[in-house]
Amino acid sequence: MLAALPVAEPDPLWALINAFRQDRRADKIDLVVGVYRDASGQTPVMQAVQEAEANLASAAVSKSYRALSGNLAFNDGMSRLLLGEGAEALDRQCTIQTVGGTGALRILADFIAFASPQATIWNTNPGYVNHRPIMTAAGLNVRTFRWQENEAGLDLDAVVADLREARAGDVVLLHGCCHNPTGIDPAPEQWRRLAMLCKDKGLIPLIDMAYQGFGDGTEADAAGLRHFAGQIDTVLVAASCSKNMGLYCERTGAAMVIAPDRDMLANIRATLERITRANYSMPPEHGAAIAAHLFESPEMWLSELETSRRRVAEIRHGLAEALVRCSAPEKFQALRRQKGMFSLLPLDQRQMSRLREDFGVYGTANGRINIAGLLPRDIERLAEALRVVSCAPPLVYAARATA
Repeated sequence: MLAALPVAEPDPLWALINAFRQDRRADKIDLVVGVYRDASGQTPVMQAVQEAEANLASAAVSKSYRALSGNLAFNDGMSRLLLGEGAEALDRQCTIQTVGGTGALRILADFIAFASPQATIWNTNPGYVNHRPIMTAAGLNVRTFRWQENEAGLDLDAVVADLREARAGDVVLLHGCCHNPTGIDPAPEQWRRLAMLCKDKGLIPLIDMAYQGFGDGTEADAAGLRHFAGQIDTVLVAASCSKNMGLYCERTGAAMVIAPDRDMLANIRATLERITRANYSMPPEHGAAIAAHLFESPEMWLSELETSRRRVAEIRHGLAEALVRCSAPEKFQALRRQKGMFSLLPLDQRQMSRLREDFGVYGTANGRINIAGLLPRDIERLAEALRVVSCAPPLVYAARATA
């Protein structure tokens, strides 16, 4: 068996991370790893999380098994965070706890494969690097539609043109906010047009809410999802607590199915639990218990999250200003209007390689950088590196690379 095992290609993201760790330059810059970092370069544990953990430890609640759907208080809190207090869709949704946002995506992929195996998943191009592998691992067909900018923001005409080939029952995978990797989010009117497109064509939206709170705030970031939930009978949602609560290694997430009416919910829950039972049985409790505490008294948590959001926005603004000061090409100013932790630099693979080799700046081969990984002291140096790399004649660098 093992002798016949196909050779697996190493994950390119983790290969870059390993290369960064082995780089001995003291001024190297890591913009690869997709985690939030504070001004000191650390990924902090929120004070609200620390207090919740202390309360859990003192309560010493039993470690016995929980329900297949996970922590029910967590599920209730997540549904309200996503849909809003008093939302009509709360009465026709089923939410279960999952093993992170990735687990939510896989559970929903298996749910789609079970309920509608002929459905095609329409994924943004460029898109989150793990979306396609998750969907294809569940046996689903994946096609793409363009997700790019024009002078005004998202080029919605390109989206609409590409989705003309989508058929009723197909699934459109959208990022609820802070698109990864581009940082390009729809404007409110564009969210409404996207919802109308899905409704008119009978498409089912699957909305990935990995970064709620990191764009314009927890309420504003959910506006697109909430509009879809109010306009479309069936909506799928994957959500994560990794970024907005800093619970990365706790693997805390949720999968939600919004149905046309509540009479379907019992069967939906039974189906989701059947999928999780055959996968990991039930999700880990600790992160969900922390989140449930935060939902009970959210003031400190939301204040800390807002501080993190503002830091990312300030880093974006600071980098855009530094690029102006060093006379970098105007195309980099798209960074200013994009949202969230990530952006896609207008550089090719050769230029990204030069950033890494000559300046110690690590981003992915397709140009994705983690804005939240940039320290204030490195902004000017990064801006100058981007200017040099973007302005260097291709043939000059090609000659250097082969010398």
